[in-house]
Amino acid sequence: MPLILDIVTPEKMFFTGEVENVYLPGTEGEMGILPGHAPLVTGVNAGELRYSIGGQVEELAIGAGFAEVTQEKVTVLTDLAVTDAEIDEAKVEEAMKRAEETLTSIDHSENTEEVAALQASIARSMAQLKLKRKRRNI
Repeated sequence: MPLILDIVTPEKMFFTGEVENVYLPGTEGEMGILPGHAPLVTGVNAGELRYSIGGQVEELAIGAGFAEVTQEKVTVLTDLAVTDAEIDEAKVEEAMKRAEETLTSIDHSENTEEVAALQASIARSMAQLKLKRKRRNI
């Protein structure tokens, strides 16, 4: 029984296709999904998403979002999905530095939405840097 994976960002359908398995950063920890998995809906944290096609493992950095799992399909809705090749390490480091500086300079009690947005930005940056540095060391 095949497993279909759809990865959707606000900008585009990032990926759709048949895969052997999916590993994603769920809110309760990493989750592995194979064909025939029990149906569920879960939150997704910024981190690394992996899937296999023909024995070849593909890796992405993803942002926060949600995943819906059925026995034959995994749909991931996320605010970011990038491959190692798409990550500009210097730009990501600079964006993370700016977000961290802004986070330390604002009043957290009065700017809760801005604080949440900055924290999400930092998490996305960290996910990208982790993947880029991991791929560089392989």
